[in-house]
Amino acid sequence: MAVLSVSRTASRRTVARSLRVLGVVSASAALALGASGNALACNINEFSAEAKCDGDKGVITVTDVDPAGVPATVTVYLQNNGADAKKVGEQVVKGSREGTTITFAEEWKPNAEYRIHVKATPYVDEDIKPNLVTPATACKKGEEPPASTPPATPTPSASPSQPAEETGTPAPEPSEGESTTPAGNVPAPAGDSNLAETGANSNTGVIAGIAAALVVAGGGAVFFGMRRRGAKSES
Repeated sequence: MAVLSVSRTASRRTVARSLRVLGVVSASAALALGASGNALACNINEFSAEAKCDGDKGVITVTDVDPAGVPATVTVYLQNNGADAKKVGEQVVKGSREGTTITFAEEWKPNAEYRIHVKATPYVDEDIKPNLVTPATACKKGEEPPASTPPATPTPSASPSQPAEETGTPAPEPSEGESTTPAGNVPAPAGDSNLAETGANSNTGVIAGIAAALVVAGGGAVFFGMRRRGAKSES
């Protein structure tokens, strides 16, 4: 009887230990499944945003790749100096493994900044980081300048003008008061001799006669003076 009692006591202890171990393992598994379920339910990293062009219109798209499909409210704000300047819009999205995209119509400007907030209770309530910055080129291109008009080509006249010699019209004759001789070459008077044209004048003969008379008078004076000196020396 004593042996049976000991065996029963040992069996009860073994069963109790086994149950305790099984409870611990079950609790750990439940905690792990709960944590993994929360991680798979919804996460801010499953959301992304992009500024695009739809033709010449600007749009902002937000994509949700949450495989659990938890509904999330997405709100887009235009930023100005770090503050919300305008609420662009708000939409609800249910993600999928392939990704679900929602679109906000927005005529964004180049290098503009937008804050995008996601709220999926009780999993997510925060912004997509970093803020969305639009491209440096706008969707709507500037108007092209009008093409320049080429200058008009002048039309040649039917009968081009001809020189005066060919038209037969005589050149006008100079009037009596006008001289045909070029300026600077003034002709000598008709009564002047050829010497006048070379720079001499009509007084040249008179001057030559006076000079000859002076020479003769000087010679006589010299001769008379020498004669008087000879007479004085003889006496």
